[in-house]
Amino acid sequence: MENDSEDSYSSREPSDEGGPTKTFLEHLEDLRWVLMKCAASIAVGFLLCLLGAPALVRILTRPLEQASALGQQKTPSVSFFMGTNRLSTFNLTTNQAALFGTNVHTVLELAPIVVGTNTFLGLRPVTDETTLAKETKVNLINLGPASAFLLAVQMAVYGGIALGSPFLFYFIGTFIFPALRMTEKKYTYWGLGFGLSLFIMGACFCYFILMPVALRASWQYSEWMGFKATEWRAEEYISFVCKFILGMGLGFELPVVLLVLVKIGILSYSSLAKMRRYMIVINLVLGAVLTTPEVVTQVMMAIPLQILYEVSVWIAWYWERRDKKRAAKLDQQ
Repeated sequence: MENDSEDSYSSREPSDEGGPTKTFLEHLEDLRWVLMKCAASIAVGFLLCLLGAPALVRILTRPLEQASALGQQKTPSVSFFMGTNRLSTFNLTTNQAALFGTNVHTVLELAPIVVGTNTFLGLRPVTDETTLAKETKVNLINLGPASAFLLAVQMAVYGGIALGSPFLFYFIGTFIFPALRMTEKKYTYWGLGFGLSLFIMGACFCYFILMPVALRASWQYSEWMGFKATEWRAEEYISFVCKFILGMGLGFELPVVLLVLVKIGILSYSSLAKMRRYMIVINLVLGAVLTTPEVVTQVMMAIPLQILYEVSVWIAWYWERRDKKRAAKLDQQ
């Protein structure tokens, strides 16, 4: 009995790895509770986002409004309509624009006009705000009875993961950190801090700068191809925006991944320098996959990713140089 109690007590003693030694079943029990807590945090975030779906729609459609503002014409123009069909659009000179008032863009409709007892086919200005809005921006539409609900669920999934991610990191950390040494914990904290900062930077860069340009370029490309681009499917737009922001945020995590691989000895400064030309191609491919398939946004995404890679290369060079100096001092001593 004494031996059994001593064995049971020794299994709870802290090990050299930094945490108490547990049996396999105890680790499984801890993992089960961690997974339950993670699922609960995502479920709470999911419900909150599902209830706040209108607010999420306003947030996610803000880049589309900025894209419409980027495309506002400074040259006076006039569009001709017959019913809901646009016949043509013409740019106006300064003298011609004076005939239509101070509006930059004027919409005229071909419709019957009654003069006394006579009816003529003529042009009249359109004052309907809905028609004018369709001419100056892209409108999102649902094409099915269940589309709105499915769209809300889709946004809630992305939003629930985003809101629950701090709790996910915390719960997973409580499971993993007891098995780490003090130095490993320090590097892990640094990695999480820099990784979170870079992810937020990437998401903000995509949301405020890259996304409006990408959407405007897609709009103009459709019109250049001869297609009407004033109405998009809402579910496709929301899916594209969420994946775009998530992909850009994860792309900004590249320095953390590379520097961790340098620290554990898998990569070095020389290997990173040799990979530079390949990374240029990889970043351009990522820009083509994650953004709209045109050159402007592809390059706009590839440039910051390449800059972050160059920063990683220089940090690896600094670490290698510092380690060599330390080794030389120890040899002298």
